[in-house]
Formats: sequence, C-alpha cells, structure tokens
Amino acid sequence: MTEGKHLDIAKPTIENTNEISREELADYEIDFATSNAISRVSIKILAFYIPIFWISGIPIALYWYGYLNNPDDWLFHILFFPVLLITTYFIFILTSAVITKFFLILINLIHKPKQGIFKAEKGDKDFEFWCLRTELKKFILFLTRNCPLPWIDSWAFRWFGLKLDFSSHLNDAWVDVDFIKFGRKVTVGQGAVVMSSMVVGKYLIIKEVIFDDYTVVGGVSTISPGTIIGKDTVIGALSSTNFKQILESGWIYFGIPGIKLKPNKYAESDREKIVIREVDKRRKFTINHQINIDEDKKNLL
Repeated sequence: MTEGKHLDIAKPTIENTNEISREELADYEIDFATSNAISRVSIKILAFYIPIFWISGIPIALYWYGYLNNPDDWLFHILFFPVLLITTYFIFILTSAVITKFFLILINLIHKPKQGIFKAEKGDKDFEFWCLRTELKKFILFLTRNCPLPWIDSWAFRWFGLKLDFSSHLNDAWVDVDFIKFGRKVTVGQGAVVMSSMVVGKYLIIKEVIFDDYTVVGGVSTISPGTIIGKDTVIGALSSTNFKQILESGWIYFGIPGIKLKPNKYAESDREKIVIREVDKRRKFTINHQINIDEDKKNLL
C-alpha cells in the first residue's frame, strides 16, 4: 500500500455497487438476536403470563392463609417468617414452571417446532410460534438462573426439553432449549451463548446443535445454529462458530470463527493413565490403570 493511501473497509453501500438493491441488501443485514426478536411480535403474547401469575398465586395464597390462621402465636410467626418467604419463592417458581409446561404442550400440539429457515415477520406461523415458545420459557428460565440453588437451572432446562444430564454443567451460560443435544460431561463456560435459533436480517434460522461427550466451551463464546462439536473438543474463550460448522473430535479450537489450534492432549486416549509427579526429585512417571465400568454400562460412554 502506498503511503497516504486510505483503505476503505466499510461495508458496501448502495452508492458503490450496482449489483445489489437497497431492499436486497437489507435482507442480509445481521440482526444478532434470539429472544430479542420477540419485540417484533404483538404484545398480546404477554397475555399468557396472566393465567400463569394467577394460578401460581393460588397455592401461595393458601400457604399464607395457613400461616396467618393462628394469630395468637406471635413467636412462631417471627421465627418462621424467613422460612415462609423462601418457601413462597420456590412455590412460585415450581408452580409457574408447571403451568408454563402445560401451555407449551398445548402450543406444540397446535404447531410442532421444526428446523429450517423461515421469514422473520408477522404472519409466518413458524416465526410467531417460535416467538411464543421463547417468550413463555424466558420468564421461568430467568427466575431459575438467578436462583441461589446451583442445580435448579439445569433442572429447568431439562424440564423444558433440553437434552442434558446432570453430568454436564452450564456455568451461568445461556442455552436455547429446543434442538440442542448434550453428551456426557459437557461444560459450557460462564457468559457463553449456545443458539439453535438466530434471526439474520428478515430470516429466522433454526438448526440443531450437538455436543459430543467431554466437550468444553470457553467463557463468553458463541455457538451458532447447526454446530456439531466432536468428542473431547475444546472451544477457547471468546470464540465463536459459524452456521453448521463441524468441529472435529479431539481438537482445540480458537478464534472468530473457531479454527484448529492444536490437538487436545487431554483427550480420551489418556484417561486410563495416571501421571505421578515427585516434586523433590523433579521427575514424573505414568501408570496405566483400568477404569472400573460395568459391562452393561460401557455403551453409555
């Protein structure tokens, strides 16, 4: 590049290209959103929250009625009041989750979720029902994600359909519920986002995401729809994947988008080895050992 020459790397505009019209260019502008796209849909969707709040309040009212039914025992009221508040909180969460699950079952009977590319606009049934399902789940998932119990968010994700067992961990990460499969001992780092659905311009993209066993996703990473992550694969922090990207087993990926960095030396091939280090003598040696697994359960690995 000659001195003083300015390289314009701004995105193309309608003035410097005759091949793409302004309307066509708008179709492909990135609108990096998942549940935020719900703002495009009428606020009448929020009417579903009215029966959820109302029905969830019934067991709480009965619980408080039983608590206040004995006004003479003030010492009991004072000692039991903190427990009352905590149990009220959990009663509301559990009841809301059950009612929301009931509504989701009815909605899925009317319109079954499916993968594909759809128009992100009013009138498209796939888009509007996707928004409705996401909006219903969002409130309960918000409550469970901010709950002090560390396992209740995993329970909520499983309750709403995420294929996840309790050997895997979501460390303050956001994961879409539909069309995501977790293998065993998958770890998703803090602040990471796993999306099986994404709005790009005027289109809604829904594609299944698959995590194989022993996968690790670094913090503040982004997994795009359609990503398939192989066994023993690690995705570094602050990384991302492309749409329908396939990550091979036993590798460490890093970057935006993620590219192969180096083989994962802690892959399954070394799980039968124990490394012993003698610090004083500055040496180490490896011992092979047999993993104790029942024959009828080896197929679960």
